[in-house]
Amino acid sequence: MSTQLDATAAAPGATAGATEMTYREAVRAALADELASDPRVMMMGEDVASAGGVFKTNEGLPEEFPGRIVNTPICENTFIGVAIGMAITGMRPVCEIMFSDFLPTAADALIEELPRMRFMSGGQCTLPVTIRSMGGGGGRFGTQHSATGESWFMGLPGLKVATAGTPAGVYAMLRAAIRDEDPVLLIEHKSLFMRRGPVLRGEQAIADVGRAVIEREGSDVTIVSTLLMTDRSLRAAEQLAEEGVDAEVIDLRWLRPLDYDAVRASVGKTGRLVIAEEQVHAAGWGATLISRLAQDGVALAAPPVAVSLPEDNLISYSPPLEDAFLPSADAIAGAARAVAGA
Repeated sequence: MSTQLDATAAAPGATAGATEMTYREAVRAALADELASDPRVMMMGEDVASAGGVFKTNEGLPEEFPGRIVNTPICENTFIGVAIGMAITGMRPVCEIMFSDFLPTAADALIEELPRMRFMSGGQCTLPVTIRSMGGGGGRFGTQHSATGESWFMGLPGLKVATAGTPAGVYAMLRAAIRDEDPVLLIEHKSLFMRRGPVLRGEQAIADVGRAVIEREGSDVTIVSTLLMTDRSLRAAEQLAEEGVDAEVIDLRWLRPLDYDAVRASVGKTGRLVIAEEQVHAAGWGATLISRLAQDGVALAAPPVAVSLPEDNLISYSPPLEDAFLPSADAIAGAARAVAGA
């Protein structure tokens, strides 16, 4: 299945009272709604106030909220450091890191300062800083601009880590992140910006922090996914349904805190597990889930399978090589088919 088809296909199902919009429009809607509802919210990053930002997620916001969308120099560590000071003094800054590959350039602020300040102050201050970062392959950006980075920071106490796999999810999670008293790293996926789906807008739509979402219910096999892999897992489930295999698809959403209970309940029903992740399996959230299930002695009808990135290769700028590198809907369906037939 091509990246273009994945990015533009409509989401399965519908939500009462929801509006059909793209993932990009859902990001903008969430930012606009939080900026309108709380004068302490502001946004900064590279080119965020220029022509709607690099990925056009901020279109019209600088004009609608003058002085609250601020361009910065190319200095990720510095402006996240500035956001820490702003948060301590009562503001709720949103920082945009335009590619997830650039998150390590802010390592001092992101690892040493941001997650630890509340603890080091003895709880005297909170750090309501939201960091939006755009990750993932499929956009022909080459090896230095295509990582998801989703599991890089999930081992840091004090930092919440989230991944948005649908238009409804990115709206609900971004608003929840901005309102949280702890720092949140929210990863968006570049290849999902044109994906359409129903989005419920308003206070009632704000996500519960740490809760996964079952995007499709099923009884034969559980597929746990994030980001673009949620979209491809849903396509895989459609293929499997035609063959009589009923797949349950979970959009994990939050990596820290991780909704282990939702996964355990699902595999308790299906007895089979497939991990669909756009990262290497080692040291990732998929490996963590499998490890915890094993430690808890959860009996599965078949060994779990992880559909992941190759361990020893990097993503290529070549379109055919990039497409072959990323886990496909066919690969996910194949893994689920094998597990379900075991």
